[in-house]
Amino acid sequence: MQINRPDVQYIAGVDEVGRGPLVGDVVTAAVILDPTKPIEGLADSKKLSDKKRKLLSEEIKEKALSYCIARASVAEIDELNILHATMLAMSRAVAGLDITPDFVFVDGNRLPELDVAAQPVVKGDALVAEISAASILAKVARDEEMIALDAQYPEYGFAGHKGYPTKAHFEALAEHGATEHHRKSFKPVQRVLAERGQ
Repeated sequence: MQINRPDVQYIAGVDEVGRGPLVGDVVTAAVILDPTKPIEGLADSKKLSDKKRKLLSEEIKEKALSYCIARASVAEIDELNILHATMLAMSRAVAGLDITPDFVFVDGNRLPELDVAAQPVVKGDALVAEISAASILAKVARDEEMIALDAQYPEYGFAGHKGYPTKAHFEALAEHGATEHHRKSFKPVQRVLAERGQ
């Protein structure tokens, strides 16, 4: 797919991580790269090793003209639903940039509410460098939060599955119930709560 980049000074890319998990915030990032400081190896964060993601995350923070990591909380996800909470978190990431972009590329097929011209790009994390950079920052930030949560609740194995609905996660939910960080609006969590009378 050909991406037509507008002839403007500041282009931001936006991506999210954490729509699928049963636990934790949805995390988004917005990044404006510096064309004079290229970053080698930007790609869809899911295709990179943990180690490579962390190294790139540091490099992006060092070289980008501006970046912002934002989120929507579990309470907001439960109140708004995951799609609307994701859009809210994306709007926050763009609003949090200390340079106002002239144009924004957003990963996916829909746009959050923004005050600037924008275009959604399906599979944008593989096609637009700014979105790749945003996906890496968001993924590293969320993974770190899951590792911190794992230290608080070691019986759930968050460091391994990062909150996604895996067999191990379901087993831990059935045995221990839901934590305050679980998304109560998600059906698998609702089911466990109902079974346990929580």
